[in-house]
Amino acid sequence: MRLVMMGTGSFAEPTFEALLAGPHQVVGLFTQPDRPTGKERGSTRQARRGMKELALDKQVPVWQPETINTTESASVLSALEPDLLVVAAYGQILSRDVLATARLGGINVHASLLPKYRGAAPIAWAIYHGETRTGVSIIRMSTALDAGDILAQEAVEIGPDETAGELEARLGPLGARLAFDVIHHLAQGPVQGAKQNKTQATKAPKLTKEHGLLDWNRTAEQVCNQIRAMQPWPTAYSFLHRPNHDPLRLLAFRARASPGKGPIQRSMSPGAVETINQKFIIQTGQGAVELLELQPAGKRRQTAAEFLRGHPLPPGSRFAGEPGA
Repeated sequence: MRLVMMGTGSFAEPTFEALLAGPHQVVGLFTQPDRPTGKERGSTRQARRGMKELALDKQVPVWQPETINTTESASVLSALEPDLLVVAAYGQILSRDVLATARLGGINVHASLLPKYRGAAPIAWAIYHGETRTGVSIIRMSTALDAGDILAQEAVEIGPDETAGELEARLGPLGARLAFDVIHHLAQGPVQGAKQNKTQATKAPKLTKEHGLLDWNRTAEQVCNQIRAMQPWPTAYSFLHRPNHDPLRLLAFRARASPGKGPIQRSMSPGAVETINQKFIIQTGQGAVELLELQPAGKRRQTAAEFLRGHPLPPGSRFAGEPGA
C-alpha cells in the first residue's frame, strides 16, 4: 500500500520508523512546521531524532503546512495517491476532504484507552486524574475528535512514580506495533471496528503553561499526580513566599505524598511549608507533600536538600499561586 504519515514528536516517531522499515511504500510525511525549541509542546516535542530528519534520511518528501485542511494540502495529498493516511500526535483534526484523498481514509494512533481521554494530551491527563492504567487505541478516523471505530487497543499499567514523558516513551513503541498490525490487516481486506461508547468519553485538552500551577488545596496524592503529569512540559510550579524575601518561582520535578496525620497536617493551612529532619514538607488540603527535586527560577535543577542549604525557610514560609498572594 501507499502510505502517508502525519505526525509530530516523540510519540509519533516509533510508528513512522516502523512504516519506513515495513513492506509498504511511504510516499510522504506531513508534520508540524519547525518551531523554536522553547515552543515545543506536549506530544509534539522532538525529544528523539525528529520526524523530518527520519523522512529526509529515507528520501521521503516532507510537507509542513500550518493547517492541513486547505485546498492546497488536499491537492498535494491527492497527487500522492495514498491508500491510507497514518496519523499520530499530528495536532490537527482532518477534514472530510482530506480524509477522502486516501482510498481507505485514515487511522489514528491515540495514546489512551478510548473513549477515555479524547484530545491532544491523553497521557498527561490520565496521570493527572490518578489513572493506574492506560494504553493505545488505533481508530478509523472520522471528522469528530478521536471518535472513530476502534480497530485495535492494548492496555498497560502506569507506574506509581511514572511521569508523562516516561509513559510516552513506553506507549510510542506499543502504538507502532498496533498500527503496523492494523495496516497489515487492512492490506488484506476490510477490517471491522468496534463502536465507541460516547457516554463514557472524557476530554484531554491541549496543555497550557497554566496547567502546571499547583493548587495546594488538593490532596497530597493529587498534587504529586499533577507534578508527574506536567513533565516534560509545561512542568508543575508554584511560588514560595518567605518573610522579608521576594516571592520565588519554583519548578517541581519530584515529590511524594505523606498522607499521615503528623503535626504539620493538624496545625497548618494548605501551602504552609516546614522543614522536618531536613525534609521539605508542604501542607495540602489533605495530607502533606515532600518535595524532592526542584528548580528555582533562573537556576539549575537540584535536590530539596541542596535548595534548603542556600534558602533557609523561616517560620511563616508558604507556597501560593501567584506573587503577592
